[in-house]
Amino acid sequence: MKLKPTNTSQILSVMQIITWIAYIGLCIKTGAILISFGVSFVNPEAAKNLYKGLDLDSLRQLNFGYYVCLVSFMVAILMMKAHVFYLVTRILSKITLANPFKIEVANILEKVSYVLFGTWIVGLLSNAYTSWLLKRTGEIFDSGATDNFLFMAGLVFIISQVFKRGVEIQSENELTV
Repeated sequence: MKLKPTNTSQILSVMQIITWIAYIGLCIKTGAILISFGVSFVNPEAAKNLYKGLDLDSLRQLNFGYYVCLVSFMVAILMMKAHVFYLVTRILSKITLANPFKIEVANILEKVSYVLFGTWIVGLLSNAYTSWLLKRTGEIFDSGATDNFLFMAGLVFIISQVFKRGVEIQSENELTV
């Protein structure tokens, strides 16, 4: 039995396009920072504008190790965010409204929650590092808010567990018919 396209399926299609755009955007941002970071090894002027005006030249001049560590945290967080969006695109490509509860979707949802939890941990470390840098250098470096990642990780984990239970109930129902 073929279902008519509904508003929900159209919304899921639009969401898939939006998540692909977000994924590609984060990959471009990460790549731009990595390339300008690599260029800054040879040409220190590149540290003045890593990405859209991000100026870490003073930190680079103060201590190259501090500079490498801060950029590493930034790149790690961006890569983890991009990975989350990639996993969401995979979910949106596998989910169907006729049969929404699939073990693949539940497993990917669980992976999303783990990556979000890891992003929260890396974000906490980054915040601690920038606080330490503030005391050491007197300069403020933005590390971004990370509290939302823990909330999202918990929420997605709960949804993944609901999906797993839905798969179990669905398979029990198929066996009884």
